[in-house]
Amino acid sequence: MRAELQADLLVIGGGVAGFGAAVAAGRQGLGVVLMEAGAKIGGVMAFCPGMPWGGAYPRDEIVGGLIAELRDRLAGLTPPAAETRPCTLENFGREIVYDPDMAQVVMFEMLEEAGIRVHLNTVATAPQVNGSRIDAVRFHDRHGPSVVRASLVIDCSGDGDISAQAGVPYELGDASGKMMGVTLSFLLVNAPWDTVFAEGDPYFTRHAERGVAAGRLHPDLAKIYMMKGFHRDTVFCNSVIIRGVDGTKPDEIARATQEGRRRCRELLAFLRDEVPGFGNAWMTSLGPTVGVRETRKLEGLYRLTGRDIAAATKFADGIVACANPIDDVMRGEGAMTHDAAVADSAYYTLPFRCLVPAGIPNLLFAGRNVSADPVAFASIRGMPQCMAMGQAAGTAAAIALDAGIGVQAIDGREVAARMKAQGLWGLA
Repeated sequence: MRAELQADLLVIGGGVAGFGAAVAAGRQGLGVVLMEAGAKIGGVMAFCPGMPWGGAYPRDEIVGGLIAELRDRLAGLTPPAAETRPCTLENFGREIVYDPDMAQVVMFEMLEEAGIRVHLNTVATAPQVNGSRIDAVRFHDRHGPSVVRASLVIDCSGDGDISAQAGVPYELGDASGKMMGVTLSFLLVNAPWDTVFAEGDPYFTRHAERGVAAGRLHPDLAKIYMMKGFHRDTVFCNSVIIRGVDGTKPDEIARATQEGRRRCRELLAFLRDEVPGFGNAWMTSLGPTVGVRETRKLEGLYRLTGRDIAAATKFADGIVACANPIDDVMRGEGAMTHDAAVADSAYYTLPFRCLVPAGIPNLLFAGRNVSADPVAFASIRGMPQCMAMGQAAGTAAAIALDAGIGVQAIDGREVAARMKAQGLWGLA
């Protein structure tokens, strides 16, 4: 029988939210176990060839905290491994473009410095609930099944599997169950920027329409979103979107990934044949699986709404600033939108209560399982904001365990104050 793991805090999921939660909690002295189902840290940014950290700059100022520290550490390397550029999409501000491999190195360094016990290729499978508390979480790795016992759990798994199994209510997609499209990305190498981007159209609309009309491109590629990669004359393509996929179902993810591969190959052939600058380019870093934008949104003590963000609401327990547009990507039959969420130079904040369930005293959640309606979710789901959610959850975990209280009793204003002290700006 394998020995059980013991920890003050279990963080489930090593995406940007889980990274933020683990580092924040470890720096406050908690013994933290971080479990990640894959082989890398960072979620979608770990297997995309340079997915930019968009939305980090409301009012043209970085939100601060761990995302700012990570940017600075990468930019300070020799040679630099990150830089800030204007976003090519409308209604976004600046974004951080980076070398994804060096980002892995630095993120693992930060986890190591914080004393985090990282378990990769490890899947949390089920909670053991005693009354209203989670006593333990079952997990599975290459050595078989085992259990981790922790005083508090933070679910940063994206899909919120453990929270849902523990009884936290949730909404899957929008009110009709429709979820945003999933995407398979890749990188093009040897694509000279001066030629590729000469027309100044970030969607390559003229070429895309021609490809769709000729039957060479899928109709959903009527706009081709491509941007400059971090390294010179590389182009990041985040355009191949597959609709109607339930990201909680592994068989649907597998089918969508293979469909995405077919569309990526078709797009590559079209670009090489028809679009100036791509004639000698080749594809690399094709994603191993599709990136999922939306599945479960868990029910918290508060649900962020579209009305809240349109009013640029600053909550007393606000933990991160955001001005991201309503970035809704082909949910159901819908199109891709980047509609402004707030007026120019305005922003809103996300309340800590959106990370707190009503009924389980030793559970928090963070990341894309945040408690938000579909409109608000389409804005708040950016990676910098998700990292800050994790940072707030890890900070709150230390408050709860130090005081011996349930998470519902945490004063969100104290969490906000600690986040402000950790470098987050725009908070009450």
